[in-house]
Amino acid sequence: MSAVRYVHWQEDRVWLGYFEQFPDYLTQAQTLEELQENLRDLHRDLTSGEIPGIRRVAELTVG
Repeated sequence: MSAVRYVHWQEDRVWLGYFEQFPDYLTQAQTLEELQENLRDLHRDLTSGEIPGIRRVAELTVG
């Protein structure tokens, strides 16, 4: 099991979140616990290799 960083916030009565590595893919839920479960499902989808053209954020060391 590994840890993945994500960003989350509450807007009105809805929780929103996305993975730092995949900022284009947002999910939402009614509770923080439900959001975390939705994020797990989303991460499975994004890392399965079945969805083409997924944009990612990466870090590059230069100089």
